[in-house]
Amino acid sequence: MNLEMREISKSFGPVNALKSVSFTLGAGEIHGLLGENGAGKSTLMNILAGTFPPTSGEIFINDEAVHKMNPHKSASLGIRFIHQELNLCNDLRVYQNLFLGQELTKNGFVNKKEEIRRAQEVLDYMKTNIRADMLVSELETAQKQLVEIARALLFKSEIIIMDEPTTALNSHEIAKLFDIMRALKAEGVSFIYISHKMPEIFEICDKYTVLRDGGFIQTGEIKDIDEKQATELLIGKSFTHTNLKEGSTSSVTPEVLLSVSKLTGTSCKNISFDLHRGEVIVFTGLQGSGTDELATMLFGASPISSGSVMLHDNSLSHKNIKSVMKAGIAMVPKNRKERGIVPDLSIQQNCSLAYFTAKHDKPFISDPEERARFERNREKMEIRVGSAKDAITSLSGGNQQKVIIGKWLEIDADVYILDNPTQGIDVGAKFAIYELIHEIVRTGKAAIVFSSEFPEISQLADRCFVLYKGEVQGVLPYSELSEVKMMEYSTGAQ
Repeated sequence: MNLEMREISKSFGPVNALKSVSFTLGAGEIHGLLGENGAGKSTLMNILAGTFPPTSGEIFINDEAVHKMNPHKSASLGIRFIHQELNLCNDLRVYQNLFLGQELTKNGFVNKKEEIRRAQEVLDYMKTNIRADMLVSELETAQKQLVEIARALLFKSEIIIMDEPTTALNSHEIAKLFDIMRALKAEGVSFIYISHKMPEIFEICDKYTVLRDGGFIQTGEIKDIDEKQATELLIGKSFTHTNLKEGSTSSVTPEVLLSVSKLTGTSCKNISFDLHRGEVIVFTGLQGSGTDELATMLFGASPISSGSVMLHDNSLSHKNIKSVMKAGIAMVPKNRKERGIVPDLSIQQNCSLAYFTAKHDKPFISDPEERARFERNREKMEIRVGSAKDAITSLSGGNQQKVIIGKWLEIDADVYILDNPTQGIDVGAKFAIYELIHEIVRTGKAAIVFSSEFPEISQLADRCFVLYKGEVQGVLPYSELSEVKMMEYSTGAQ
Protein backbone atom coordinates (compact mmCIF):
# COMPACT_ATOMS: atom_id res chain seq x y z
CA MET A 1 0.00 0.00 0.00
CA ASN A 2 1.26 3.46 -0.91
CA LEU A 3 0.31 6.47 1.19
CA GLU A 4 0.58 10.15 0.41
CA MET A 5 -0.52 12.96 2.71
CA ARG A 6 -0.42 16.30 0.88
CA GLU A 7 -0.18 19.72 2.50
CA ILE A 8 -1.90 18.69 5.72
CA SER A 9 -2.76 21.52 8.11
CA LYS A 10 -4.61 21.32 11.41
CA SER A 11 -5.69 24.10 13.75
CA PHE A 12 -7.15 23.76 17.23
CA GLY A 13 -8.65 27.18 17.80
CA PRO A 14 -5.77 29.68 17.58
CA VAL A 15 -3.12 26.92 17.77
CA ASN A 16 -1.69 25.73 14.43
CA ALA A 17 -0.65 22.16 15.22
CA LEU A 18 0.29 21.34 11.61
CA LYS A 19 1.30 23.69 8.81
CA SER A 20 1.15 22.27 5.28
CA VAL A 21 2.91 19.00 6.12
CA SER A 22 3.42 16.40 3.40
CA PHE A 23 4.34 12.76 4.08
CA THR A 24 4.75 9.71 1.85
CA LEU A 25 5.05 6.01 2.65
CA GLY A 26 5.79 3.14 0.29
CA ALA A 27 4.84 -0.53 0.50
CA GLY A 28 7.12 -2.64 2.68
CA GLU A 29 8.78 0.42 4.21
CA ILE A 30 9.61 1.33 7.78
CA HIS A 31 9.49 5.12 8.00
CA GLY A 32 10.70 6.98 11.08
CA LEU A 33 8.62 10.05 11.97
CA LEU A 34 10.84 12.29 14.09
CA GLY A 35 10.25 15.43 16.09
CA GLU A 36 10.30 16.88 19.57
CA ASN A 37 7.26 16.74 21.83
CA GLY A 38 4.61 18.99 20.32
CA ALA A 39 6.17 18.89 16.83
CA GLY A 40 2.91 17.55 15.34
CA LYS A 41 3.75 13.86 14.88
CA SER A 42 0.77 12.48 16.80
CA THR A 43 -1.57 15.07 15.25
CA LEU A 44 -0.54 13.99 11.74
CA MET A 45 -1.04 10.33 12.60
CA ASN A 46 -4.39 10.97 14.27
CA ILE A 47 -5.55 12.56 11.02
CA LEU A 48 -4.42 9.46 9.12
CA ALA A 49 -6.24 7.28 11.68
CA GLY A 50 -9.41 9.36 11.26
CA THR A 51 -9.49 10.57 14.86
CA PHE A 52 -10.12 14.10 13.61
CA PRO A 53 -10.21 15.74 10.17
CA PRO A 54 -7.52 18.00 8.76
CA THR A 55 -8.24 21.72 8.48
CA SER A 56 -6.87 21.46 4.95
CA GLY A 57 -4.96 18.97 2.81
CA GLU A 58 -5.62 15.59 1.22
CA ILE A 59 -4.87 11.91 1.82
CA PHE A 60 -4.20 9.47 -1.03
CA ILE A 61 -4.07 5.67 -0.74
CA ASN A 62 -2.66 3.95 -3.85
CA ASP A 63 -3.12 7.25 -5.74
CA GLU A 64 -6.84 7.45 -4.87
CA ALA A 65 -8.09 10.33 -2.74
CA VAL A 66 -9.69 9.35 0.58
CA HIS A 67 -12.43 11.70 1.70
CA LYS A 68 -13.99 12.06 5.16
CA MET A 69 -11.55 9.75 6.88
CA ASN A 70 -12.84 8.34 10.18
CA PRO A 71 -11.59 5.55 12.46
CA HIS A 72 -13.82 2.93 10.83
CA LYS A 73 -12.73 3.88 7.31
CA SER A 74 -9.07 4.00 8.37
CA ALA A 75 -9.31 0.50 9.86
CA SER A 76 -11.13 -0.84 6.79
CA LEU A 77 -8.28 0.49 4.63
CA GLY A 78 -5.82 -1.57 6.69
CA ILE A 79 -4.41 1.25 8.84
CA ARG A 80 -3.79 0.57 12.54
CA PHE A 81 -2.56 3.08 15.12
CA ILE A 82 -0.79 1.68 18.19
CA HIS A 83 -0.92 4.66 20.52
CA GLN A 84 1.77 5.64 22.99
CA GLU A 85 -0.92 5.69 25.67
CA LEU A 86 -2.28 2.15 25.87
CA ASN A 87 -5.93 1.80 24.87
CA LEU A 88 -6.92 -1.45 26.52
CA CYS A 89 -9.87 -2.28 28.76
CA ASN A 90 -8.42 -3.74 31.96
CA ASP A 91 -11.69 -5.46 32.88
CA LEU A 92 -11.83 -7.45 29.64
CA ARG A 93 -9.79 -10.46 28.64
CA VAL A 94 -6.95 -10.29 26.15
CA TYR A 95 -8.91 -11.85 23.27
CA GLN A 96 -11.86 -9.54 23.94
CA ASN A 97 -9.57 -6.52 23.67
CA LEU A 98 -8.09 -7.82 20.43
CA PHE A 99 -11.52 -8.17 18.80
CA LEU A 100 -13.19 -5.18 20.49
CA GLY A 101 -15.49 -3.52 17.95
CA GLN A 102 -14.78 -6.22 15.37
CA GLU A 103 -16.12 -9.30 17.13
CA LEU A 104 -16.46 -12.62 15.31
CA THR A 105 -20.02 -13.90 15.31
CA LYS A 106 -21.74 -17.21 14.63
CA ASN A 107 -25.53 -17.50 14.44
CA GLY A 108 -25.84 -14.02 15.91
CA PHE A 109 -23.60 -14.71 18.91
CA VAL A 110 -19.97 -13.88 19.60
CA ASN A 111 -17.80 -16.82 18.55
CA LYS A 112 -15.71 -16.92 21.71
CA LYS A 113 -13.91 -20.15 20.83
CA GLU A 114 -12.73 -18.83 17.44
CA GLU A 115 -11.70 -15.48 18.91
CA ILE A 116 -9.56 -17.20 21.53
CA ARG A 117 -8.02 -19.50 18.91
CA ARG A 118 -7.10 -16.66 16.54
CA ALA A 119 -5.92 -14.41 19.36
CA GLN A 120 -3.70 -17.15 20.79
CA GLU A 121 -2.31 -17.81 17.33
CA VAL A 122 -1.02 -14.25 16.94
CA LEU A 123 0.20 -14.08 20.55
CA ASP A 124 2.16 -17.29 20.03
CA TYR A 125 3.54 -15.97 16.73
CA MET A 126 4.92 -13.02 18.71
CA LYS A 127 6.26 -15.39 21.42
CA THR A 128 4.62 -13.33 24.16
CA ASN A 129 3.85 -16.09 26.71
CA ILE A 130 0.46 -14.39 27.15
CA ARG A 131 -2.74 -16.47 27.31
CA ALA A 132 -5.60 -15.11 25.24
CA ASP A 133 -8.09 -15.72 28.05
CA MET A 134 -6.16 -13.71 30.68
CA LEU A 135 -7.63 -10.53 32.13
CA VAL A 136 -5.72 -7.50 30.87
CA SER A 137 -5.55 -6.21 34.45
CA GLU A 138 -3.32 -9.21 35.27
CA LEU A 139 -0.71 -8.12 32.71
CA GLU A 140 2.33 -5.96 33.32
CA THR A 141 2.80 -2.78 31.28
CA ALA A 142 5.22 -4.40 28.82
CA GLN A 143 2.77 -7.24 28.19
CA LYS A 144 -0.04 -4.74 27.57
CA GLN A 145 2.15 -3.08 24.96
CA LEU A 146 2.57 -6.44 23.22
CA VAL A 147 -1.20 -6.95 23.25
CA GLU A 148 -1.62 -3.59 21.48
CA ILE A 149 0.84 -4.74 18.84
CA ALA A 150 -0.92 -8.10 18.54
CA ARG A 151 -4.20 -6.30 17.79
CA ALA A 152 -2.57 -4.63 14.78
CA LEU A 153 -1.15 -7.93 13.54
CA LEU A 154 -4.40 -9.83 14.07
CA PHE A 155 -6.24 -7.98 11.31
CA LYS A 156 -3.31 -8.11 8.88
CA SER A 157 -2.97 -4.34 8.68
CA GLU A 158 -1.09 -2.92 5.70
CA ILE A 159 0.05 0.24 7.47
CA ILE A 160 0.88 0.07 11.17
CA ILE A 161 1.56 3.30 13.06
CA MET A 162 3.67 2.76 16.17
CA ASP A 163 3.93 5.67 18.62
CA GLU A 164 6.77 4.99 21.10
CA PRO A 165 6.10 1.21 21.03
CA THR A 166 9.15 0.23 23.07
CA THR A 167 8.65 2.51 26.08
CA ALA A 168 7.82 -0.41 28.37
CA LEU A 169 9.90 -3.07 26.63
CA ASN A 170 13.36 -4.33 27.60
CA SER A 171 16.16 -4.96 25.10
CA HIS A 172 15.17 -8.61 24.52
CA GLU A 173 11.54 -7.68 23.83
CA ILE A 174 12.61 -4.83 21.53
CA ALA A 175 14.75 -7.24 19.51
CA LYS A 176 11.76 -9.59 19.26
CA LEU A 177 9.50 -6.74 18.10
CA PHE A 178 12.00 -5.72 15.43
CA ASP A 179 12.17 -9.31 14.16
CA ILE A 180 8.38 -9.28 13.79
CA MET A 181 8.49 -5.92 11.98
CA ARG A 182 11.13 -7.15 9.54
CA ALA A 183 9.14 -10.32 8.80
CA LEU A 184 5.99 -8.28 8.11
CA LYS A 185 7.94 -5.76 6.04
CA ALA A 186 9.05 -8.66 3.81
CA GLU A 187 5.34 -9.41 3.27
CA GLY A 188 4.67 -5.82 2.16
CA VAL A 189 3.44 -4.34 5.43
CA SER A 190 4.56 -0.75 6.06
CA PHE A 191 5.29 0.91 9.38
CA ILE A 192 5.31 4.51 10.54
CA TYR A 193 7.62 4.44 13.53
CA ILE A 194 7.55 7.29 16.05
CA SER A 195 10.30 7.19 18.65
CA HIS A 196 12.66 9.47 20.54
CA LYS A 197 15.18 6.63 20.84
CA MET A 198 17.71 7.37 18.11
CA PRO A 199 19.46 3.96 18.20
CA GLU A 200 16.12 2.29 17.46
CA ILE A 201 15.36 4.66 14.57
CA PHE A 202 18.71 3.92 12.96
CA GLU A 203 18.40 0.17 13.54
CA ILE A 204 14.91 -0.43 12.15
CA CYS A 205 13.94 2.43 9.80
CA ASP A 206 14.52 2.76 6.05
CA LYS A 207 13.49 6.40 5.71
CA TYR A 208 12.84 9.37 7.97
CA THR A 209 10.76 12.53 8.05
CA VAL A 210 11.41 15.33 10.53
CA LEU A 211 8.74 17.72 11.84
CA ARG A 212 9.43 20.77 13.98
CA ASP A 213 6.87 23.18 15.50
CA GLY A 214 4.14 21.74 13.30
CA GLY A 215 6.06 22.17 10.06
CA PHE A 216 7.85 19.83 7.64
CA ILE A 217 11.66 20.04 7.91
CA GLN A 218 13.25 17.21 5.92
CA THR A 219 12.79 13.68 4.61
CA GLY A 220 15.20 11.14 3.18
CA GLU A 221 16.97 7.80 3.48
CA ILE A 222 18.05 6.95 7.03
CA LYS A 223 21.44 5.78 5.70
CA ASP A 224 22.21 9.31 4.55
CA ILE A 225 22.27 10.88 8.04
CA ASP A 226 23.66 10.01 11.47
CA GLU A 227 22.27 10.42 15.00
CA LYS A 228 23.93 13.79 15.53
CA GLN A 229 22.49 15.20 12.30
CA ALA A 230 19.03 13.81 13.14
CA THR A 231 19.12 15.40 16.59
CA GLU A 232 20.12 18.76 15.15
CA LEU A 233 17.24 18.55 12.66
CA LEU A 234 14.83 17.84 15.53
CA ILE A 235 15.77 20.78 17.70
CA GLY A 236 16.93 23.21 15.01
CA LYS A 237 20.38 23.78 16.46
CA SER A 238 23.65 22.03 17.16
CA PHE A 239 23.37 19.57 20.03
CA THR A 240 26.27 17.84 21.73
CA HIS A 241 25.69 14.65 23.68
CA THR A 242 27.75 14.73 26.86
CA ASN A 243 27.79 12.43 29.83
CA LEU A 244 26.80 14.34 32.94
CA LYS A 245 28.71 11.93 35.17
CA GLU A 246 32.07 12.30 33.42
CA GLY A 247 34.32 14.84 35.12
CA SER A 248 31.63 15.92 37.57
CA THR A 249 32.15 16.12 41.31
CA SER A 250 30.17 13.53 43.25
CA SER A 251 27.47 14.91 45.54
CA VAL A 252 27.19 11.65 47.53
CA THR A 253 27.70 12.03 51.28
CA PRO A 254 28.16 9.35 53.99
CA GLU A 255 24.72 10.17 55.46
CA VAL A 256 22.10 7.49 54.78
CA LEU A 257 18.65 8.87 53.89
CA LEU A 258 16.90 5.58 53.13
CA SER A 259 17.86 2.13 54.37
CA VAL A 260 16.15 -0.93 52.93
CA SER A 261 16.68 -4.34 54.54
CA LYS A 262 15.61 -7.73 53.11
CA LEU A 263 12.54 -6.25 51.40
CA THR A 264 10.39 -9.03 49.98
CA GLY A 265 7.21 -9.05 47.94
CA THR A 266 5.61 -11.31 45.34
CA SER A 267 8.23 -11.03 42.57
CA CYS A 268 11.28 -9.73 44.43
CA LYS A 269 12.99 -10.87 47.62
CA ASN A 270 15.70 -9.92 50.08
CA ILE A 271 16.39 -6.53 48.54
CA SER A 272 18.80 -4.55 50.72
CA PHE A 273 20.54 -1.23 50.07
CA ASP A 274 21.40 2.11 51.64
CA LEU A 275 20.62 5.30 49.72
CA HIS A 276 22.93 8.16 50.65
CA ARG A 277 22.19 11.85 50.59
CA GLY A 278 23.18 13.21 47.18
CA GLU A 279 23.12 9.79 45.52
CA VAL A 280 21.36 8.37 42.47
CA ILE A 281 20.80 4.60 42.58
CA VAL A 282 19.46 2.90 39.44
CA PHE A 283 17.66 -0.45 39.43
CA THR A 284 17.49 -2.38 36.19
CA GLY A 285 16.65 -5.87 34.94
CA LEU A 286 14.74 -7.77 32.31
CA GLN A 287 10.95 -8.00 32.32
CA GLY A 288 9.84 -10.08 35.30
CA SER A 289 13.02 -9.43 37.27
CA GLY A 290 11.07 -7.71 40.06
CA THR A 291 11.92 -4.08 39.31
CA ASP A 292 8.27 -3.08 38.71
CA GLU A 293 7.12 -4.41 42.08
CA LEU A 294 10.12 -3.02 43.94
CA ALA A 295 9.33 0.49 42.74
CA THR A 296 5.72 0.33 43.91
CA MET A 297 6.63 -1.40 47.20
CA LEU A 298 9.00 1.41 48.13
CA PHE A 299 6.17 3.91 47.57
CA GLY A 300 3.52 1.97 49.46
CA ALA A 301 1.54 1.04 46.36
CA SER A 302 2.27 -2.71 46.65
CA PRO A 303 2.20 -4.80 49.85
CA ILE A 304 5.45 -5.78 51.56
CA SER A 305 5.63 -9.41 52.70
CA SER A 306 8.67 -8.90 54.91
CA GLY A 307 11.63 -6.63 55.42
CA SER A 308 11.94 -3.02 56.52
CA VAL A 309 12.39 0.49 55.15
CA MET A 310 13.98 3.22 57.28
CA LEU A 311 13.84 6.92 56.35
CA HIS A 312 16.04 9.26 58.42
CA ASP A 313 16.63 6.37 60.84
CA ASN A 314 12.88 6.07 61.46
CA SER A 315 10.81 3.09 60.43
CA LEU A 316 8.68 4.07 57.42
CA SER A 317 5.00 3.21 57.57
CA HIS A 318 3.73 1.74 54.29
CA LYS A 319 0.09 1.53 55.37
CA ASN A 320 -0.86 3.82 52.46
CA ILE A 321 0.67 6.06 49.81
CA LYS A 322 -0.32 9.25 51.61
CA SER A 323 1.75 8.35 54.67
CA VAL A 324 4.78 7.64 52.46
CA MET A 325 4.38 10.99 50.69
CA LYS A 326 4.05 12.88 53.97
CA ALA A 327 7.20 11.17 55.25
CA GLY A 328 9.15 12.64 52.34
CA ILE A 329 9.07 10.23 49.39
CA ALA A 330 7.79 11.09 45.90
CA MET A 331 7.28 8.81 42.91
CA VAL A 332 7.06 9.42 39.17
CA PRO A 333 5.21 6.24 38.07
CA LYS A 334 5.84 4.10 35.02
CA ASN A 335 2.40 3.93 33.47
CA ARG A 336 1.54 7.55 32.73
CA LYS A 337 -2.01 7.04 31.52
CA GLU A 338 -3.16 4.79 34.36
CA ARG A 339 -1.05 6.09 37.26
CA GLY A 340 0.36 9.50 36.35
CA ILE A 341 -2.50 11.76 35.31
CA VAL A 342 -6.16 12.39 36.06
CA PRO A 343 -7.53 12.83 32.52
CA ASP A 344 -10.67 14.71 33.57
CA LEU A 345 -8.68 17.49 35.25
CA SER A 346 -6.82 20.44 33.75
CA ILE A 347 -3.07 20.74 33.30
CA GLN A 348 -2.92 23.17 36.22
CA GLN A 349 -4.94 20.91 38.51
CA ASN A 350 -2.82 17.86 37.66
CA CYS A 351 0.29 19.85 38.54
CA SER A 352 -1.07 20.46 42.07
CA LEU A 353 -2.36 16.99 42.96
CA ALA A 354 0.69 15.74 44.89
CA TYR A 355 0.92 19.04 46.80
CA PHE A 356 -2.73 18.77 47.86
CA THR A 357 -2.10 15.29 49.27
CA ALA A 358 1.18 15.91 51.08
CA LYS A 359 1.35 19.63 51.88
CA HIS A 360 -1.99 21.43 51.57
CA ASP A 361 -3.43 22.48 54.95
CA LYS A 362 -5.92 25.19 54.00
CA PRO A 363 -9.72 24.84 53.84
CA PHE A 364 -9.90 26.08 50.23
CA ILE A 365 -7.92 25.78 47.02
CA SER A 366 -6.34 29.00 45.76
CA ASP A 367 -6.42 29.41 41.99
CA PRO A 368 -3.51 31.94 42.01
CA GLU A 369 -1.40 29.48 44.02
CA GLU A 370 -2.28 26.67 41.60
CA ARG A 371 -1.34 28.90 38.71
CA ALA A 372 1.96 29.85 40.35
CA ARG A 373 2.81 26.17 40.88
CA PHE A 374 2.15 25.41 37.24
CA GLU A 375 4.04 28.45 35.90
CA ARG A 376 7.04 27.55 38.03
CA ASN A 377 7.16 24.09 36.48
CA ARG A 378 6.24 25.21 32.98
CA GLU A 379 9.33 27.41 32.93
CA LYS A 380 11.62 24.85 34.58
CA MET A 381 10.45 21.94 32.43
CA GLU A 382 9.77 23.92 29.23
CA ILE A 383 6.23 22.54 29.02
CA ARG A 384 4.52 23.43 25.74
CA VAL A 385 0.95 24.39 26.54
CA GLY A 386 -1.77 26.67 25.19
CA SER A 387 -3.61 27.35 28.44
CA ALA A 388 -3.04 25.96 31.93
CA LYS A 389 -6.82 25.43 32.11
CA ASP A 390 -6.81 23.01 29.14
CA ALA A 391 -7.34 19.31 29.83
CA ILE A 392 -4.15 17.39 30.57
CA THR A 393 -5.05 15.07 27.67
CA SER A 394 -4.65 17.99 25.26
CA LEU A 395 -0.88 17.76 25.74
CA SER A 396 1.49 15.44 23.90
CA GLY A 397 2.69 12.43 25.89
CA GLY A 398 6.08 13.99 26.53
CA ASN A 399 4.58 17.22 27.83
CA GLN A 400 2.25 15.21 30.07
CA GLN A 401 5.35 13.51 31.48
CA LYS A 402 6.89 16.91 32.23
CA VAL A 403 3.75 17.94 34.12
CA ILE A 404 3.92 14.71 36.16
CA ILE A 405 7.55 15.31 37.11
CA GLY A 406 6.78 18.92 38.00
CA LYS A 407 3.85 17.78 40.13
CA TRP A 408 6.15 15.69 42.32
CA LEU A 409 8.79 18.39 42.58
CA GLU A 410 6.16 20.52 44.33
CA ILE A 411 6.18 18.39 47.49
CA ASP A 412 9.92 18.97 48.03
CA ALA A 413 10.54 15.33 48.95
CA ASP A 414 13.78 13.94 50.39
CA VAL A 415 13.75 10.84 48.17
CA TYR A 416 12.49 10.73 44.59
CA ILE A 417 11.56 7.39 43.01
CA LEU A 418 11.50 7.77 39.23
CA ASP A 419 10.23 4.78 37.26
CA ASN A 420 11.20 5.18 33.60
CA PRO A 421 11.13 9.00 33.97
CA THR A 422 11.89 9.89 30.34
CA GLN A 423 9.22 7.74 28.68
CA GLY A 424 7.96 9.44 25.53
CA ILE A 425 10.29 12.44 25.94
CA ASP A 426 12.37 13.79 23.05
CA VAL A 427 16.15 13.69 23.07
CA GLY A 428 16.65 17.32 24.10
CA ALA A 429 14.13 17.07 26.93
CA LYS A 430 15.66 13.79 28.13
CA PHE A 431 18.95 15.54 28.70
CA ALA A 432 17.09 18.29 30.60
CA ILE A 433 15.49 15.62 32.84
CA TYR A 434 18.90 14.10 33.55
CA GLU A 435 20.21 17.52 34.51
CA LEU A 436 17.17 18.04 36.73
CA ILE A 437 17.78 14.75 38.58
CA HIS A 438 21.40 15.73 39.17
CA GLU A 439 20.25 19.14 40.37
CA ILE A 440 17.84 17.48 42.83
CA VAL A 441 20.55 15.34 44.42
CA ARG A 442 23.02 18.22 44.54
CA THR A 443 20.59 20.00 46.87
CA GLY A 444 20.97 17.16 49.40
CA LYS A 445 18.15 14.91 48.28
CA ALA A 446 18.47 11.45 46.73
CA ALA A 447 16.91 9.53 43.84
CA ILE A 448 16.07 5.94 42.97
CA VAL A 449 15.65 5.51 39.21
CA PHE A 450 14.22 2.45 37.45
CA SER A 451 15.37 2.16 33.84
CA SER A 452 16.31 -0.44 31.24
CA GLU A 453 18.16 1.93 28.90
CA PHE A 454 21.94 1.83 29.28
CA PRO A 455 22.53 5.37 27.86
CA GLU A 456 20.13 6.69 30.51
CA ILE A 457 21.67 4.63 33.29
CA SER A 458 25.16 5.84 32.40
CA GLN A 459 23.94 9.45 32.65
CA LEU A 460 22.50 9.00 36.11
CA ALA A 461 23.82 6.12 38.22
CA ASP A 462 26.25 6.44 41.06
CA ARG A 463 25.47 2.76 41.58
CA CYS A 464 23.44 0.37 39.46
CA PHE A 465 21.64 -2.62 41.03
CA VAL A 466 20.79 -5.38 38.55
CA LEU A 467 17.93 -7.72 39.44
CA TYR A 468 17.56 -11.29 38.16
CA LYS A 469 14.61 -13.48 39.15
CA GLY A 470 13.67 -11.06 41.92
CA GLU A 471 17.06 -10.80 43.59
CA VAL A 472 20.04 -8.49 43.36
CA GLN A 473 22.42 -10.28 41.01
CA GLY A 474 25.06 -7.57 40.94
CA VAL A 475 25.90 -4.01 41.96
CA LEU A 476 27.93 -1.85 39.58
CA PRO A 477 29.47 1.45 40.69
CA TYR A 478 29.63 4.12 37.98
CA SER A 479 33.30 3.35 37.32
CA GLU A 480 32.43 -0.26 36.38
CA LEU A 481 29.25 0.37 34.40
CA SER A 482 29.05 -1.31 31.01
CA GLU A 483 26.21 -2.61 28.89
CA VAL A 484 27.89 -6.04 28.68
CA LYS A 485 28.17 -6.40 32.46
CA MET A 486 24.58 -5.26 32.93
CA MET A 487 23.32 -7.84 30.46
CA GLU A 488 25.39 -10.59 32.05
CA TYR A 489 23.86 -9.85 35.45
CA SER A 490 20.37 -9.40 33.94
CA THR A 491 20.45 -12.86 32.35
CA GLY A 492 22.08 -14.65 35.30
CA ALA A 493 25.29 -15.24 33.36
CA GLN A 494 27.38 -13.75 36.17
